[in-house]
Amino acid sequence: MKHGFIKTAAVTPDIRVADVAYNTESICRKIDETTAAGAKIVVFPELCITGYTCGDLFTQEVLLRDARKSLHRIAEHTKGKDALVFVGVPLAIDGELYNVAAALHRGEILGLTTKTFLPNYGEFYEMRQFRPGPETARYLMFDGKRTPFGPQLLFAEEHLDALVVSAEICEDVWSPIPPSIQAAREGATIIVNCSASDETIGKAAYRTSLIEGQSARLICGYVYANAGEGESTTDVVFGGHNIIAENGTTLAAAKRFQNDVIYIEIDVKRLDSERRKNTTFQPAKDRFLIRVPFSLEEEETRLSRNFPSRPFVPGNEMERKERCEEILTIQAMGLKKRLAHTHAKSAVVGISGGLDSTLALLVTAKAFDALSMDRSGITAVTMPCFGTTDRTYQNACKMAKKLGADLKEVPIAASVTQHFQDIGHDPEDHSVTYENAQARERTQVLMDIANQTGGMVIGTGDMSELALGWATYNGDHMSMYGVNASVPKTLVRHLVSYYADTCEDQELREVLLDVLDTPVSPELLPPKDGEIAQKTEDLVGPYELHDFYLYYFLRFGYEPAKIYRLAREAFKGEYDDETIYRWLSTFCRRFFTQQFKRSCLPDGPKVGTVALSPRGDWRMPSDACVTAWHADLEKVKP
Repeated sequence: MKHGFIKTAAVTPDIRVADVAYNTESICRKIDETTAAGAKIVVFPELCITGYTCGDLFTQEVLLRDARKSLHRIAEHTKGKDALVFVGVPLAIDGELYNVAAALHRGEILGLTTKTFLPNYGEFYEMRQFRPGPETARYLMFDGKRTPFGPQLLFAEEHLDALVVSAEICEDVWSPIPPSIQAAREGATIIVNCSASDETIGKAAYRTSLIEGQSARLICGYVYANAGEGESTTDVVFGGHNIIAENGTTLAAAKRFQNDVIYIEIDVKRLDSERRKNTTFQPAKDRFLIRVPFSLEEEETRLSRNFPSRPFVPGNEMERKERCEEILTIQAMGLKKRLAHTHAKSAVVGISGGLDSTLALLVTAKAFDALSMDRSGITAVTMPCFGTTDRTYQNACKMAKKLGADLKEVPIAASVTQHFQDIGHDPEDHSVTYENAQARERTQVLMDIANQTGGMVIGTGDMSELALGWATYNGDHMSMYGVNASVPKTLVRHLVSYYADTCEDQELREVLLDVLDTPVSPELLPPKDGEIAQKTEDLVGPYELHDFYLYYFLRFGYEPAKIYRLAREAFKGEYDDETIYRWLSTFCRRFFTQQFKRSCLPDGPKVGTVALSPRGDWRMPSDACVTAWHADLEKVKP
């Protein structure tokens, strides 16, 4: 439960149709197995105590009597187990037969959720035996105890507000208005489904999309436990297709026809954060569902789910290529609109031979193509100074020529030296003044050339630099349109690589590959033996770490201690704990102190779910204090 991670299990037990005793033993064994594995929410299939395919045997007193006794026995078996368990059972209540998902916890039956929508088409004929549950839940005396009965019961963990569980049964989620909608609006963050969905051609893919879609629509975790082998095959076959999804993504899925158990952790605090930010997710104004309290022990859940170390970069190669093409198009289309709207005759790009300016130049060329403008209208300006190396200079020049841009060289060493004299700065003092004077001189040159050519300056800075404030205020921080403003550094590399692979120009490809192989540097300090002396990642930390921190800090609002925990998992074998902690502390400090630079950013296109525009995704006071975030991080200091 620590940090909001709840280990869940979807179980398909081995059963025999109408053999309640056998099924009870099988269910109890699976409860032992799953709780020993640390599962806190355990879900079994629909009517699993008897089997779903009993047909008219559901009218037999013997079956119903044994099922009811079995439910109490299974409930008793959960005594001492730190889990909330849902099992499917037929129950006769007030002269009617209901399809029920019973919630069991520490030896007690907490509630009886009824199935709302009974399928009576195709191979299904549930209305022959069962009755739909009541429209609203109520309390009834069930074997001597006052028990909640009906749809949309809410099981609320007493110490973790974000953990509220509600159940629905099979067809409920296939209906136009599933019961889980109201449950989620009243606070349910995990929906469980006790199901018996048979297999037909193509149904597994549809079932998966259905569960993913419902979890996305409700911003919830969804645990779907399906009937499997052991059910009758008189007319249908069940495959035990278990699915656990979170906010539109399948976290775990069973292989069909294997009676499998799947486990995964659902992050309820992440879901809670998503709901708070999503203004179209409207909580119910009037609360009328029954809430049933339960409690779990607070402990650090052992994580089995995967947290990619590069969350901005798809792991699948095909998906990554599609993502790169889409991002380049979004960037280019944004710039195309701005160029057309301002009637710009040219675009001015400062090129250094580094990754960011390379991407900006590539995007500008793509925008010019979309406008049917000659690329000679792109003015690519190289401005060598004290830290420029021959490698980056040559790459910048070659790239501009291969792309058909108008290459312009403006050495700035003399003007910067004059500026040092004007302000009384010693050129041997390589402090921040020495570095920033160069960056601001370059921006002035670009702006003035844009005035000369009737154009606009295209910004090159990326989102990772903006997050860290790794930009000179009113230097490279400023432009007339920042095409890279919402592209993280780890993704910049893949965009340039993708362009190199698809450009069909071998010479340009070789230049781009060499740019990719060049250390990231602002090149503001003199080279050592002709090589880059100033490497950004030595100063502010590895960008893959900072992008990881940025993603979870901004996208989900995670506290630093939780980000540290996830980073240790994601970067195991790459970085030790001390390194991860050190740069996370740096990230927190810089993110807060450098907000003033983000508060006045130029316009730029948003390309992903995380962005830092002060007019859109991130509005933060420039003088906010980082104290509480550092205090949270101190708790886990290695």
